[in-house]
Amino acid sequence: MPTIAFINQKGGVGKSTTSLHLTCWLARKKKTSVMLIDADVQRSSSRWLSNMTNEIPHIAINNPNAILDKIPELAERHDYLVIDGPAGLQESVRAILLRADLAICPVQASALDLESAGDATYLIKQAQSVRNGLPEAALFLSRAVRGTRLATESYSVLENSGITTLKTIIFQRQVLADAPGQVATVFDMPGDAAKTAAKEYQALFKEVMGMLP
Repeated sequence: MPTIAFINQKGGVGKSTTSLHLTCWLARKKKTSVMLIDADVQRSSSRWLSNMTNEIPHIAINNPNAILDKIPELAERHDYLVIDGPAGLQESVRAILLRADLAICPVQASALDLESAGDATYLIKQAQSVRNGLPEAALFLSRAVRGTRLATESYSVLENSGITTLKTIIFQRQVLADAPGQVATVFDMPGDAAKTAAKEYQALFKEVMGMLP
């Protein structure tokens, strides 16, 4: 069954937040079995999920060989696997790209983040050359500040990266930073900010699902 991975060598770009929200969004669908694989040594997403619920299975794996061995086995047991990739372009990222069906790279609107996204793009293209086009891949602008020139220019740079750029932008909001401490997702939190963030994630995830091979 499909494996969706979130990767980027930069930390703090929204990999854990997005992978956790996608996992919970998928789990809300009737008769859908989803599992989260936390490949980051900090284990942010798996700790967040375990504090929220015991109903969604999750596992922490950061050894490259274990990633290569376990992903096919786990994919057979679930409708979807969602992988929260580590910060840094280490061997575990290469292992993830050799197993994932879809690789998604969140990118912040800054010169350094755009440069690091280029390194992730290079690794994705390497994996695609080895696997005859897989994984499918896309970038999206994450934690952007609405109405800024930098956000507009960054999105334009992503569009010229040679990899699909998703139309949905995830904007910076305090509610996203508060969510782990509230032991919740924006789908469950009160207030207009949470509702707006939830709509953005729903739009993003519909695009992501539309890319699955």
